[in-house]
Amino acid sequence: MSVNYSIKVYKQYFNFASSHFLIFEDGTREPLHGHNYRVKVHGEAPKLTADMVFDFLDIKPIVREACDSLDHRLLLPKKNDKLQIFDEDTHWKVMPPDEKWFVFPKEDVLLLPIENTSAERLAMYLFSEIKVKVKERYNFEFSNFEVEVEETPGQSAIYREERAQ
Repeated sequence: MSVNYSIKVYKQYFNFASSHFLIFEDGTREPLHGHNYRVKVHGEAPKLTADMVFDFLDIKPIVREACDSLDHRLLLPKKNDKLQIFDEDTHWKVMPPDEKWFVFPKEDVLLLPIENTSAERLAMYLFSEIKVKVKERYNFEFSNFEVEVEETPGQSAIYREERAQ
């Protein structure tokens, strides 16, 4: 019999308000718009340490930092080969496939190492950020870990990773 313990953490302050646009496979894009995203994390472990999977007091600041880093920013996917991004000193000049130029001050933009700014890709990005910080600060890895990004109430994407045990 396999046993796993788990924690789920979703606080009101695990949120970020950001703008984005998706670029679809055919090269079209959706209009620039924003969401008030909410984040939940769920982690599992095969055994308890000090009667806990992982201390809530340790995971909450990490998730909050990850959310805060995205807050009030335009999120751009720097790995999208259909999107051209030019460094223009104090601003980013952006050309999507429809060739409608955007110019944004650098301090308002976050270039993310992802292919698109879908909820799925944002969940994957946050998963990576949180996982790395948990490992660096506490030398801990969940046996199974997932991050859920809710784009609007009732509409979310989950990125999950299961480690071989």
